[in-house]
Amino acid sequence: MAWAASDPFPQVAAAYLVEVNGAPLWQKQADKRLPPASLTKLMTALLVFETSNPRDVATVTPDAEHETGTRLGLKAGEKYLVRDLLAATLIHSANDACHVLMDHAAGSERKFVSLMNRRAAEWGLADTHFANGCGHDEAGHYSTASDLARLAKLAMQNRAILGMASITELQIDEVGGHHHFDIINSNALIGRYPGVIGLKTGFTPRAGKCLIAYAERGGTHVLLVMLNAPNRWWDASDILDISFAHVR
Repeated sequence: MAWAASDPFPQVAAAYLVEVNGAPLWQKQADKRLPPASLTKLMTALLVFETSNPRDVATVTPDAEHETGTRLGLKAGEKYLVRDLLAATLIHSANDACHVLMDHAAGSERKFVSLMNRRAAEWGLADTHFANGCGHDEAGHYSTASDLARLAKLAMQNRAILGMASITELQIDEVGGHHHFDIINSNALIGRYPGVIGLKTGFTPRAGKCLIAYAERGGTHVLLVMLNAPNRWWDASDILDISFAHVR
C-alpha cells in the first residue's frame, strides 16, 4: 500500500517502512544500491553470534587497534568478553571492537567478509555486497533499504541483539586489566521516542546519516530504514508518528 502520491520527505535518499508482518506501508528508492555505513554491523553481529560464544574472551589484534573512524581506543593484546565487544559494536558503533570480533570469529577481516557475503546470498539479500565488516566507504560495499529491512528482521529474532540495541549506556571492562570504557547509545531515539527499542545507526561521508529504527507501541510494530537522511532524527520521529497513526 502506498504512503501517498507525493513524497513527504524528499530529502531522504532511500527509506523503507514495514509493519511487523512485513507489509510495506511506504517506500522510496528501496531497491537503490547505496553505501550502508555502520548498518553493516548488524550482519557482523549476527555472524559473531553464529560463530562465537558471548562469554568467549577475544584478544585485540594490531589490525583492530589501528581501525579508523569511531572507536574505543583498544590496544593490541588487551582482552575483552565477546558480549562486551558486541555491545560496543552495536550501540556505540566502535570499529575497533567490531574488528576484534571479526578477527576472533574468522581469523581475519578478509575471511569474515567472505562469510558475510555468503550469508547475504543465502538470505536472499540480492542487492547487498560487503567489502568490509564495519561499514567503511569502499568500492563494492553497498546495500539497499529493502535488503537492510530483511537483515534487521533477522537480527531482531536474536533477543540478545535486540536487548543490546536498547541499552542507553554501559560500562565494559578489560578482562584481567585496568581499562574500562563508558559507552553511550548513538541512537538518539532511545529513551526519547516512546516505544523505540533500537536498532542501528550509521554515518560515513559517502553514506551520509543512516538509521534502522524499530518501535513497538500498543501491539503495533514499526520498522524503518533510512539511508542518507540528513535530518534522520526529526524525520524518523515524524515517520513513526504517521505510521502509528495510520494503524489507529
